[in-house]
Amino acid sequence: MASGAIFSSLRRRRSPTLEAFLAPVDLSDVALVQTLVAVASEIVSCFSKRCFFFQRKNSLSLIRRVVVFHLLLEYLRDSDCGKRLPPTAVLCLKELYLLLYRSKILLDYCAQSSKLWLLLQNHSISGHFHDLNQEISTLLDVFPVKDVGLSNDVREQVELLQKQSRRARLFIDTKDDALRIRFFNFLDEFENGRIPDYAELRSFYVEKLQIPDAASCRTEIEALEEQIVNHEGDIEPTISVLNGLVAITRYCRFLVFGFEEDELGLENGSQKRPRRRLITKEIAETFLTVPKDFCCPISLDLMRDPVIISTGQTYDRSSISRWMEEGHTSCPKTGQMLAHTRLVPNRALRNLIVQWCTAHGVPLDSPEVMDVMSDTFASASPSNAALEANRATARLLIQQLADGSQAGKTVAAREIRLLAKTGKENRAFIAEAGAIPYLRNLLSSPNAVAQENSVTALLNLSIFDKNKSRIMDENGCLGSIVDVLRFGHTTEARENAAATLFSLSAVHDYKKIIADETGAVEALAGMLQEGTPRGKKDAVTALFNLSTHTENCVRMIEAGAVAALVGALGNEGVAEEAAGALALIVRQPVGAKAVVNEEAAVAGLIGMMRCGTPRGKENAVAALLELCRSGGSAATERVVKAPALAGLLQTLLFTGTKRARRKAASLARVFQRSENASLHYGGLGVGYAFASNSTTTRDTSFAGDVSVPMSISVL
Repeated sequence: MASGAIFSSLRRRRSPTLEAFLAPVDLSDVALVQTLVAVASEIVSCFSKRCFFFQRKNSLSLIRRVVVFHLLLEYLRDSDCGKRLPPTAVLCLKELYLLLYRSKILLDYCAQSSKLWLLLQNHSISGHFHDLNQEISTLLDVFPVKDVGLSNDVREQVELLQKQSRRARLFIDTKDDALRIRFFNFLDEFENGRIPDYAELRSFYVEKLQIPDAASCRTEIEALEEQIVNHEGDIEPTISVLNGLVAITRYCRFLVFGFEEDELGLENGSQKRPRRRLITKEIAETFLTVPKDFCCPISLDLMRDPVIISTGQTYDRSSISRWMEEGHTSCPKTGQMLAHTRLVPNRALRNLIVQWCTAHGVPLDSPEVMDVMSDTFASASPSNAALEANRATARLLIQQLADGSQAGKTVAAREIRLLAKTGKENRAFIAEAGAIPYLRNLLSSPNAVAQENSVTALLNLSIFDKNKSRIMDENGCLGSIVDVLRFGHTTEARENAAATLFSLSAVHDYKKIIADETGAVEALAGMLQEGTPRGKKDAVTALFNLSTHTENCVRMIEAGAVAALVGALGNEGVAEEAAGALALIVRQPVGAKAVVNEEAAVAGLIGMMRCGTPRGKENAVAALLELCRSGGSAATERVVKAPALAGLLQTLLFTGTKRARRKAASLARVFQRSENASLHYGGLGVGYAFASNSTTTRDTSFAGDVSVPMSISVL
């Protein structure tokens, strides 16, 4: 009788099967009975007085069955019968061990899961109760009641349970099912462009479901969102439907309960709530063995950012990058030579890892986690119901931003931030409905959380291209974003302001405007020098974008950006982008002069050629090449005299990326024309010839040749 993963149709669990945990070891008859008594006693004590809002009749019926088993087991434990059990009875008791634990998990699930999720799964969960009852009936049919020497009263109880189990039928509570149907009717109304009546929505959530306040409603929303993350594709409702139901519940949260939730917590900056666990900690802790496919073959640790290399093998990005940077050109697992060094994100595996970690409460300290969750929510095309409900919610939120209390505005900004995390449709209609002016006003709020949420909301909105012009055209909005970057109340607010500038500067016409905004480049340079790792990443990508506009060169020099970028060459997390920005700046003579005047510049670029990533080496040699071209003889001489460059350039001519080899070949030609070429670079012959045969005679560099990863994460 297989027990399987009982909730495989309720949520994804990529972990050892329940049998691996629940199957008892070989115990003596006495020890087996004692173990079963303890399990049954725990179920009775934990659930007999528990209030089940849904599945009440099925839950109480199962508990009564466990009570009878508890009576039977206690009798076996306290009498001599338990010391000489027939083989058939022992087999039945081992099966009972499985059934009791499955009962515990099912009861725990019904007691702790959100009301809305239990409502949606009403038929499925009822089926699980029925399956358990059928297996209990089969067990009792096999159990040798007459051979174990039970007392008359215990035997009568067991035989009565046996008869009841045989007669039991699948039970689906009609009142619960009527509520489920009503919930889907709301979905249909939104789908058809109609907003349900306020009184009906309030009656459903407050009176029928007994969701009394905003905090309880938010808990329900978070629980449904967790199910979306852990959702299995072959069950109902689909992710698209779930997204619609989440959108409706979020709308009702504000329509029915208002905006005063969490006023104290918001003032203190306490925004993050612990996620609700689907099952108890005790049960969850039994599934902590990390699946082998989730571990990096190099480090043997859980992969945070799985990537695929040219041989088709998957490794964690940090491990395989380190392997390649050490000079290896083969696959660590198969030994095959690498056709190229590109690392392709394994998004499917990353989604599975995040789902597994979320389901088991395992922390995954990766900036991609939120991206994966966002990808999950957006993986299905948004239904019209979800769009209409989100539009209605946006109107409520913006109205609150316009004339609500300070606490209400703070809540509204947070919710707009969350609503703008996914979907261009959401980002479009939030801006169209007029959110940007009110978010701009909150940027100067003395409330740290209001400021942080408003600047992050603008960041998320800016990802939609049409919103970039709306933000830039809003009077004073750019200046307010820069003020947050310079003087923001929290580190996250300042970092998100930097990321917003990066997003806006994707439009060429805005690069000069942003660079000319008072204090913008200075603040980015300061964050690059003294910020957190994430802050430095936000700052360097913004500076790179600004450096692609030729008219910004002088401004960046004056603001100290060049010095900051040179200093960042020694920081592994931002070195690639820093070298890329410098490669653009030095294309102008004034930029080249500024970089040459930085003592650590050439040495830093040489260091990247030695120890950097393939992309970093590519950007470093590009910067040195442009420095020689634009910086005149003084710059060329400094590069030519750099220690160890000859050997590094030789290596790059053979092992670098296609772009890096092209840059290296061009740099070699520059050295050949210099008066010191024969002294310092006589050993370049073979490599130069190799590179020259595979490249054009003239390296026509332009901004697009500088290789820098460009991405914006929703927050």
